[in-house]
Amino acid sequence: MITQLLRSLFRRPPTTVTASEAHSTTLDGPAVLLDVREPQEWQVGHAPQARHIPLGQLESRLAELPPDRQIIAVCRTGRRSALATQQLVARGYTAVNLTGGMAAWAAADLPIVTGRGRGSGRVL
Repeated sequence: MITQLLRSLFRRPPTTVTASEAHSTTLDGPAVLLDVREPQEWQVGHAPQARHIPLGQLESRLAELPPDRQIIAVCRTGRRSALATQQLVARGYTAVNLTGGMAAWAAADLPIVTGRGRGSGRVL
């Protein structure tokens, strides 16, 4: 019993979420979806509720992110967003990485905004 209590007290929060989990917690929910891809990648297609701050600008634009909400970082495949997650956690934010990035988002057939309007399931 004490062991279970200690585990629950010192359990580390998850560092990743799936595309479906990200969608459900950012769609009118408590989390913020942060897309850290480059502008040309963003224009090809992005999640409708995402905020866009390229990874190279993240440090200088931290003030644009709410410090009291969870940040879910996303890029194309999850590598750059993993770096963004590390940066955000080091600055005191609660942040997680979207596993598989926008490729996983598209594979889950979730909504995507493109230059041609809304769609879903496109590989980016």
